[in-house]
Parts: sequence; structure tokens; C-alpha cells
Amino acid sequence: MELGRVCRSLLLRQAITMRRYLFNTVAMIASLYIVFLLMFTGVRAMAAPTLFGSQIEGLVVGYVVWMLAVLGFAYLSQGITQEAQTGTLEKLYLSPVGFRWVSAFHQLAGLLANLLVVALLLGLITVTTGVSLRIDLVSVLPLVLVAIVPAYGFGYLAGGLALVYKRVEAAFQILQFVFVAFLVAPDSWPLARYLPFNLGVRLLTRVMVKGLRLWQLDRAELGVLLGTGAFYLLTGVVLFTRLEKVARERGLLGHY
Repeated sequence: MELGRVCRSLLLRQAITMRRYLFNTVAMIASLYIVFLLMFTGVRAMAAPTLFGSQIEGLVVGYVVWMLAVLGFAYLSQGITQEAQTGTLEKLYLSPVGFRWVSAFHQLAGLLANLLVVALLLGLITVTTGVSLRIDLVSVLPLVLVAIVPAYGFGYLAGGLALVYKRVEAAFQILQFVFVAFLVAPDSWPLARYLPFNLGVRLLTRVMVKGLRLWQLDRAELGVLLGTGAFYLLTGVVLFTRLEKVARERGLLGHY
């Protein structure tokens, strides 16, 4: 019961925040759309006409995964920073379900909000650019969710660092560009499939561009995708736990 109540409260808070600060939500979608248009224009200007179609469709898939990864990664650390600034962080630690469950439900609320934002943005992109993608939710949604799991592992690491160092936004902005490097690493590299997001984007491209279904994908690659996602997520949770212990020992939870 307590878990359900906390989960509903955080989901409701996320919905209220998006509605109350609607201008900020719309501005975020607009800024992400403008960034894509700049990329779209550059690719169209440089690409040969015969290659343009496949290149731009792959660009859209990669951009969608990158957006979800960046938004998911930053969500927990930004939330911890805001709670510390407003003086409510210690109150969250007094929750009867424990802060780990609070942070997990916080991440879930952010994930649902990010999926909504990216869905709206993807619709806007397809309408204005004429890019045709196959959106089979049975195949696409599970792949998207598994592909962006590593971002939440990095998010837990960032959240742990925010507990100790408070302001970490500037230091982690560079990770946005590191994520791009993960995405574009060529599959000819022996370890490319083990990088965050890399294999997920390739599998999503096969589904959304080539029209394959989830059960038609290589099972070994699906196993690697699940395994690497679990590894990055668990690593992030372990590091968050250790940094949380450091923050407790130093008495940093109630200070900003």
C-alpha cells in the first residue's frame, strides 16, 4: 500500500508540474525540435540524393534514443539538486518506503513524461520532414525501454554525486556528447555492441526503418542488449548506494 501511494504521488506530481509549467514544457519540445532541424538541414546538404532517405531515417531513430537518454540521465540528479535547494531532501529520506523506492518512482515518473515529450516530438518531426518510420509499438516500445536503461544507470551515478557535491550539472554536460559517441560507434568495432545505446539504436533501426518485428531480431543480440542494460543500471545503483553512504557519514543530506 505504501509503495503504491508513493508511486501515485510522484506520478501525480510530475503531471501537475508539466501542466503548471506548460510554457517550459513547450519550450523544451521546441528547443529539441530546432536542434533536430539543424541536424536535418546539415545532413540533407551533405548527403547524396540516393543516400538521403536511409541516412535521415537512421538520424531520426538515433536522435530519439539520444533525447531519451539525455533526459533520463539528468532527471534524478536535477531532482536531488532541487530537493536540496528547497530543503526537502531530508524529508524524502524519512519516507516509510525508503529513499531508494522514492528515487525509483521518481525515475519512473520522469520516464513516462519523457516518452510523452519524445512521442510528440517524433510526430512533429515526421510530419514536417516527411520521414516515414514504422511504429509498431509491440516491437518498438520494449526495445526503446531496454535501449535507454544505461542512461538511468548513469543517472543514479549522477544522483549520488549530487548528494555529495550538490552542483554537478556542468560536469555532466559533457556526457551528452559522450552519449553521441556511444551511438555512432561503428559496429565494426569489436566492443561497440557493449557500449550504451549502440546496439539498441541498430536494432531499433531494423524495426523502424526496415520493418522487422521484435521476434525476427537476432536473439543473441537481444541477449547482449538486455545484459549490457542490466550491467550499467546495476553499476549505477551500486555507486549511488556508496555515494549515499558517504553523504550520510559527512552529514551532507541536510546542507546545500
